Amino acid sequence: MKYWRVLASFILAVVLCLFPLSAEAASSSSITRSAGDEVKGKDFSNQSLIGTEFTNVDLENANFTNADLRGGVFNGTVLEGVNLHGVDFSNGIAYLARFKNADLSDAVLTDAMMLRSTFDNVDVTGTDFTNAVLDGPQVKKLCAKASGVNSKTGVDTRESLGCK
Repeated sequence: MKYWRVLASFILAVVLCLFPLSAEAASSSSITRSAGDEVKGKDFSNQSLIGTEFTNVDLENANFTNADLRGGVFNGTVLEGVNLHGVDFSNGIAYLARFKNADLSDAVLTDAMMLRSTFDNVDVTGTDFTNAVLDGPQVKKLCAKASGVNSKTGVDTRESLGCK
């Protein structure tokens, strides 16, 4: 019996060496549902954008007021002056996104992954960050201005950020 195990292992090793399995890695360049390049200043307000991916685009001054962005992705995106008031970005991903002079007031960002994103001079009045994952220094920066209660979830902004 031991002989058969050794033989089977040897044959498996030979097969894998002769016919290696291909490895494919996912990257941001393989995103299939991207918003395109003509989005700077565009009006997305009140739209259903569930699962939409914005990759390496400039969304400066775009309007997403009350848009449904659940499960959406902002990857390497410029969000300067963008209006995200009242959006639902729950379960979304914002990686390497730059929020500057943005309005995130009354937004729902529950369970969002927002690592390596920066938040400079943003309005987070009434924003729900429950279970959102942000870099520590960014949380500290947001806590300095955080206030209010989200109108949809009833969650206090400072509490959802874990401010002390």
